[in-house]
Amino acid sequence: MDKHHFVTIANLTREKILYMLELAEEFEKHPNRELLKGKVVATLFFEPSTRTRLSFETAANRLGARVIGFADPKVTSGTKGETLKDTILMVGNYADVIVMRHHIEGAAQYASEVSRVPIVNAGDGAHQHPSQCMLDLYSIYKTQGKLEGLNIYLVGDLKYGRTVHSLVMAMRHFNPTFHFVAPKELAMPMEYKLYCEEHGIRYEEHTAFDAEVIRDADIVYMTRVQKERFSDLMEYERVKNVYVLNNDTLRLSKPNMKILHPLPRVNEIAYEVDDNPHAYYIEQAGNGLYAREAIFCDVLGISLEEVREDKTIIC
Repeated sequence: MDKHHFVTIANLTREKILYMLELAEEFEKHPNRELLKGKVVATLFFEPSTRTRLSFETAANRLGARVIGFADPKVTSGTKGETLKDTILMVGNYADVIVMRHHIEGAAQYASEVSRVPIVNAGDGAHQHPSQCMLDLYSIYKTQGKLEGLNIYLVGDLKYGRTVHSLVMAMRHFNPTFHFVAPKELAMPMEYKLYCEEHGIRYEEHTAFDAEVIRDADIVYMTRVQKERFSDLMEYERVKNVYVLNNDTLRLSKPNMKILHPLPRVNEIAYEVDDNPHAYYIEQAGNGLYAREAIFCDVLGISLEEVREDKTIIC
């Protein structure tokens, strides 16, 4: 299998998505291996991150790779005026794969066009977050036993939420019904609604959020209202606490329903929900390790067959 980039979820086929989930499943069985021994992974985080950065770095370490990089762009030559192109070309001299998070939409795509080594998009602005999408898909599959025909409720910041944008595109292969729950200021952008219409994806829009609205949900995907995306802080103050999920909101929920959230949360999920059997967001974050191990192996040309035949498993 050839080396390649992992920049967008939009060009992944149904077969490729299911293949990646099989890879993740193999890594959940045995996460500690030496498949990447001798490899170097560079993590370039031009934007703050906790779970994404740590899970990528943990995935690299558990596969035997070494990790270089930065979590604060202020300590890089970018402060001296170095361009993104030069940074990518320079780091490509040292690393076998580059994981990059950037605040500018399209930065990962640009990096992939100039890089000599595979680029993995760890989030670019409000555009996409494909690795989060893979762990979301894996979480949905684990909790529901399928991806087909599910009622998925996306709640909160649908305007700037790159995780929900990626999920809409990935689920086009699996006949979902989406429910977009958001205030008008944070509604799903028209380009994604048109995407749904072009791909035959059913969707409904809601502004109310209560037990009755979500009673038919298989997945409730909560999102944080992202203060850092707002240029108008007064607008942020108006919408920041518009939807709060608590135990009362869950009283009519189906037994199989699970709550997902890309994290971090602020006020949108009450802490009382943590002990509710519908809560799955902490386990969801844990699934990020297996999904990102799968991504590393895939972009570096290590096949599912090679993973299954791997003898470097460390107990």
